[in-house]
Amino acid sequence: MREKLLMSLFAIMLASLQSIHAQLPTVTLKTMDGKTVRTDTLTNNGRPFIIDFFATWCKPCNRELDAISEVYDDWQAETGVKIYAVSIDQGQNIQKVKPLVDNHGWEYDVLLDPNGDLKRALGIQVIPYVIIVDGQGHIAYKHMGYTDGEESELIEKVRELLK
Repeated sequence: MREKLLMSLFAIMLASLQSIHAQLPTVTLKTMDGKTVRTDTLTNNGRPFIIDFFATWCKPCNRELDAISEVYDDWQAETGVKIYAVSIDQGQNIQKVKPLVDNHGWEYDVLLDPNGDLKRALGIQVIPYVIIVDGQGHIAYKHMGYTDGEESELIEKVRELLK
C-alpha cells in the first residue's frame, strides 16, 4: 500500500516537472464581453506574463488578486509583466465575474474558462493556481494555493526570466 502511494506521488511529481517548460496548451477562452481568445495568441511582446486562475467564490483567489493589484503598477513599470486572470466559474456564477472584477478594481485582462478547458489541459486541481509563461510561450513556473505575501515570489520569478 505504502509503495503504491509513493509510486503515485512520484508519478505526479514527474508529470509536474515535465509540464514546466512545456508550451502553453492551445484552448479557446472568452473575454468578459463574449469574444473568443485562443491561448496561443496570449502574449506580452516577448516578455513574461502571469496567468492566475480564480473563481468568484474562492476567498484565497480574491486575496491573491487583491494583493497583486496593489503592486501591479510597480511590477509593470519595473518588468513590463502582464497578468491574465482566468475565471473558472461555471453556470450562473459566470455572471458574477464582471461585478467582482469591477468591485475590486482589478486591471487585469480577465478571461473566462467556463468549461474548464484550460484548467483541464494544465491538470489544475486546486485554485488559486498561477503559472508564469516566458516570452516564448513556455510555462516557466507554477504555483498552487495562496498565503499572504506569496505574490512577492511571482515578481522574483519574472525578474529571473528577464535576466
